[in-house]
Amino acid sequence: MSPVTAGVLQLLALIAALALAYRPLGDHMARVYSSEKHYRPEKWIYKAIGADPTAEMRWPAYLRSVLAFSAVSVLFLYALQRAQGLLPGSLGFAAIDPDQAFNTAASFVANTNWQSYAGEQAMGHVVQTGGLAVQNFVSAAVGMAVAVALVRGFARSRTGELGNFWADLVRGTVRILLPIAVIGALILVACGAIQNFAGIHEVGQFTGGTQQWNGGAVASQEVIKELGTNGGGYFNANSAHPFENPTPFSNLFEIFLILVIPFALTRTFGRMVGSLRQGYAILATMATIWLGFTALMMWTEFAHHGPAFEVAGGAMEGKETRFGVGASAIFSVATTLTSTGAVNSFHSSFTGLGGGIQLLGMQLGEIAPGGVGSGLYGMLIMAIIAVFIAGLMVGRTPEYLGKKIGTREIKFAACYILITPALVLCFTAAAMALPTPPHSMLNSGAHGFSEVLYAYTSGANNNGSAFAGLNADTQWYNSTIGIAMLLGRFLPMVFVLALAGSLAEQKPVPETAGTLRTDKPLYTGLLVGTILIVTGLTYFPALALGPLAEGLAS
Repeated sequence: MSPVTAGVLQLLALIAALALAYRPLGDHMARVYSSEKHYRPEKWIYKAIGADPTAEMRWPAYLRSVLAFSAVSVLFLYALQRAQGLLPGSLGFAAIDPDQAFNTAASFVANTNWQSYAGEQAMGHVVQTGGLAVQNFVSAAVGMAVAVALVRGFARSRTGELGNFWADLVRGTVRILLPIAVIGALILVACGAIQNFAGIHEVGQFTGGTQQWNGGAVASQEVIKELGTNGGGYFNANSAHPFENPTPFSNLFEIFLILVIPFALTRTFGRMVGSLRQGYAILATMATIWLGFTALMMWTEFAHHGPAFEVAGGAMEGKETRFGVGASAIFSVATTLTSTGAVNSFHSSFTGLGGGIQLLGMQLGEIAPGGVGSGLYGMLIMAIIAVFIAGLMVGRTPEYLGKKIGTREIKFAACYILITPALVLCFTAAAMALPTPPHSMLNSGAHGFSEVLYAYTSGANNNGSAFAGLNADTQWYNSTIGIAMLLGRFLPMVFVLALAGSLAEQKPVPETAGTLRTDKPLYTGLLVGTILIVTGLTYFPALALGPLAEGLAS
């Protein structure tokens, strides 16, 4: 079987698995967030944190709860890393340096999981399991809660109430993420991923030397890092490491975990707003972009010219032989079109155009299908922008799901789409202009610029993957990327929740003959075009200096 055929068959198997899970998982999540029943373990959690799950919140209260919970999480994770040398199960590792501890705490709380350290050489069992893995669950649940709050804004009328953040947080963790993670961890263990609390031990090598390895609760952290679109690896090699991702089947299963909740949330959206066709329209938009990017990535990696590429069957540099070009390309697109950031290959070794596809996938806002929760609310913001553009074309006040999109709503949406590009481009410009930060670049020229652009794109978009050619473990990059991650995560949430509150206060607008049908293929095409044009106009100059220049020169 040729490598191309193998890659296509894996893609078809992945699509089939996602299609089978779409309906039951989407309906289950709709029931979870619409239920008024509280399970006993959930009541224990509410009592422990002093929360009343039945109290409805307006958007300022919902936002304060999100920010307060996240701030406490950053402080706790920072303190845990700084105290690592005093903790049991630290494997003899010292406390994490202050700038790196801040960067890591911001990273995992912001659902970014950017890592400027080698996990097996820096983090002990307590920090990995009690700190990082816990944040993998709750940071994903925070994103889902904000997305559900926005959906309620569309579904409700004449009220500013968006639900209860604490109930949404706990239900998302206990009823959705935790059960799937338990089953997924068992599957990964069956595939060969390790799950233990072993200490450091030496392993002999064929060359006659030895190498030190430590064990860990890898399978359980691996499954939630993919399921929650987090991405932080237990080991420095991330999902290229055989302890995290041992076989081609485990690789395909991990891609499935990355995509399943973001895609299924479109059905949850359709259920909660009372129109499955609206959910299908959003799904079609996400799927169109994802399939297009996957096809382009496979083409650039398989069709690259040169005798070495032809002998290897494609651009195999930096890719694991047990996965090959096809599976590496699918994984790469899945992880950069979501906020996952996990890698099973060396992104810096992809072709010039392949690196550009990775960058553009993040720069779209990671909405196809995007991160857990963040992909859905990002896509709904773009849906509002598309409706507004359509309204300008026909001279009619835009409406979406029975809600008028007026001046206030479009200002919130515009602020949302401008925040991340401003962070990425300003920090990249500063890093290239100052004398010291460029010293961290492994390469010069266009590829070196791509390394820096990729780092801030990954941080501000809460992705977490890296080109891996940049030495980011410096005070400058630890501090600035940490700030970019926090601002890129929580500033957009301010405008999402403000928009949700504004929509919930409106009364429904009856549909007329002049109403734009947002559940039709024509609107799906408009939405895809809006996403690509808005992103292209924003990032094209920067992309032209980096991956496009490199790709055209090769």
